[in-house]
Amino acid sequence: MTFDLEKTLNNLKINADWLGLRQVSDTTTTKVFRDGKPQSNGRNFTNGVMVEVMVNGQLGYCATNRLDQASIQQATEIAQKQAKIASNWSIFRFNTDIRPPAKGNYRSPILDFAINHQELNDLLIQTCKALKVSDKIVKATAMAQISEIRHHFVSSNGANIEQNICLLATDYEATAQEDNVVQKRTDNGMSARCYQGDRNIFNPEITLIRAQKIGEESIELLYAQECPDITTTLVLAPDQMMLQIHESIGHPLELDRILGDERNYAGSSFVKLSDFGSLAYGSSKMNITFDPTIEGESASYGFDDAGLKAEKQYLIKDGILLRGLGSLESQARASVPGVANFRSSSWNRAPIDRMANLNLESGNSSFNDIISSIEHGVYMESNRSWSIDDYRNKFQFGCEYARLIENGKLTKTLRNPNYRGVTQHFWHNLIHVGDHSTREIYGTPYCGKGEPNQSITVGHASPMCAFKDIQVFGGG
Repeated sequence: MTFDLEKTLNNLKINADWLGLRQVSDTTTTKVFRDGKPQSNGRNFTNGVMVEVMVNGQLGYCATNRLDQASIQQATEIAQKQAKIASNWSIFRFNTDIRPPAKGNYRSPILDFAINHQELNDLLIQTCKALKVSDKIVKATAMAQISEIRHHFVSSNGANIEQNICLLATDYEATAQEDNVVQKRTDNGMSARCYQGDRNIFNPEITLIRAQKIGEESIELLYAQECPDITTTLVLAPDQMMLQIHESIGHPLELDRILGDERNYAGSSFVKLSDFGSLAYGSSKMNITFDPTIEGESASYGFDDAGLKAEKQYLIKDGILLRGLGSLESQARASVPGVANFRSSSWNRAPIDRMANLNLESGNSSFNDIISSIEHGVYMESNRSWSIDDYRNKFQFGCEYARLIENGKLTKTLRNPNYRGVTQHFWHNLIHVGDHSTREIYGTPYCGKGEPNQSITVGHASPMCAFKDIQVFGGG
């Protein structure tokens, strides 16, 4: 029997200022092969409803995977009771402005297409073989994940939103060893190739060529020299810019973190509410946008989980901080402009402030323009490790692969490259932003935040970038 969310809402008997039902179903298939042998081949299905109730300006929540009128009624009563109790200790009183009565729908670029599982298994086996370019490759792994996610949100003030999302992700790794030297190379970082509805992610010709390169570079790293300990010009490829944007811009601009909601678990931020509209976050070449409207990027959608329409917004323009990653709830509390980023990871989690597609806008320098302008520097690709303090201020990041830049040319390969910095100082040292030809789109399915924890998909697009006077060091 088909579950009718609108009919269920209309038949609920409850005394509340506002009531919302959000149904989420998620079918995820994961395949993992190691050295051509299957390690995991499973499918997970989950389906349920989150009930939100507003009473006396406070919200209560209760989720259930029992999709019948009686169970939803019971969950609604529990959520109502929570909201009433919370109103006795409220620090802010909301109204229905935080839940707009929006109507609409969104679909991934390609949602309904048949996955031939035998062909996909064969591709992963062949990818393992392509990764193993030498007997020195001691481990070759290939992973593919397909998620079909359906959202339906209705509310007592007329909201009715349907969103269907298809997420595709791959992860290919080659680990090489000679004596006590071990080096790993991945496909632009862990699960970085994460997109919505992009069939080409499973293109055999493209995949096998890329896998061979991954294997060859892991062997190359075995014989590379250690990255030197120097202060120099650092050039970051888009797959490392993804991590840099995520950790030193995305998380510190989350308004719930700035308001203190995340301090117990994920930390706070060096950013203050008074900084919005005036803080020089970085150099004038720095332009950061929140944009869930880009086709194919992993965290695209039409509306957030409060019903706010998704739109492109500048968070930082010409280096100046303009707005935060804050939902309508956080915007009301903080009196700071935000975006449509109220997101939950599943039906059994309440929405919180999250990144979505957070991108660095392109500049006007080609790859050759940037490299040729540098007398001495280091070029790095693909994140390997990250560490950043609770205020998202001091950080230390490691990459998989690097090249020395000498007299405007890429020369020696370097292994175990790392760099460190302080967020504002680092971004003020941004001296070159690549043009559109250097721009690449990546994502991750595993951004964690919240209590209870929520792991959610985010996307990042960036050109290559150069930063002056950065501390670079090796792993020796």
